[in-house]
Amino acid sequence: MTLLIAVTVPALTFVLLMAAGLELTPGDFASVGGQRRLVLAGLLAPLFLLPPIALAATTIFDPAPEIAAGVLLIAACPIGGIANAYSSLAGASVALSVTLTCLSCLLSAVTIPVLTRAFALVRHDDLTSSAPIPLLLAQLLLMLALPVGLGMMLRRRRPRFAERYNGPLRTAAFFFLGGLLTLVIIMDLPAFARGLSTTIPLAAVFVVCSIAVGWAVGAMVTTNPHERFTLAAEFGTRNVAVATAIAVTVLGRVEFARFATTYFLTEVPLMLGAILMFRAAERRATSRLRR
Repeated sequence: MTLLIAVTVPALTFVLLMAAGLELTPGDFASVGGQRRLVLAGLLAPLFLLPPIALAATTIFDPAPEIAAGVLLIAACPIGGIANAYSSLAGASVALSVTLTCLSCLLSAVTIPVLTRAFALVRHDDLTSSAPIPLLLAQLLLMLALPVGLGMMLRRRRPRFAERYNGPLRTAAFFFLGGLLTLVIIMDLPAFARGLSTTIPLAAVFVVCSIAVGWAVGAMVTTNPHERFTLAAEFGTRNVAVATAIAVTVLGRVEFARFATTYFLTEVPLMLGAILMFRAAERRATSRLRR
């Protein structure tokens, strides 16, 4: 089972990130090119704001070491591809979401080692003890930057291929992601079940705080509610596939991936609730304007 996960995780992550790259076109960059402040806020603010939230949450809940490591790993990871779906369902800015998601994955090859080292200094333990920083950086460049770059190259050179296969590829990848998370759970089901009383509240607090901070940052840089919601969704959505890949493949610690599974299962209903609230607020605003 461990070997299956070790082989499947990087392959699945590669496919998911390549699919993200297939969605990014020069037109997307052009559409947000005049919003550099918004893009920079969406990329850089999470790097400075989410880690303190994660550290505070682990201090308050005081979970087991492997759960705390999972929380910090999630906070260090890039934006999850499902954030694009959240923005689409909310009627928010999908182009901005796609741009931020892809650029976040590209940057994470550098930002993840930096953040994990910062966590090590603050907590006096080391998430990356099994991988020296230069090796970790090289691994993440191959795992994250390469597939996104490949997807973007295919989109540019073979646009018909990208349009035809991006949807099925992304659907298949998310289907297998569900299978992968199931494998992580059943590898040690008793340990996963024992941790739920801590991991579910911990994940819920982190998601809600991340969404709230994302909306607040959005309010500081744009008056457009759709763009604000996009930033909120980007902050609240972390890439659990990347977190699982790092935990299993780079660090060799499957137990670090358990929180990522709980996080995803907690994130989805909370984000869907946020979407319903946003759409209801939009309907009320539209109704007032018509009167």
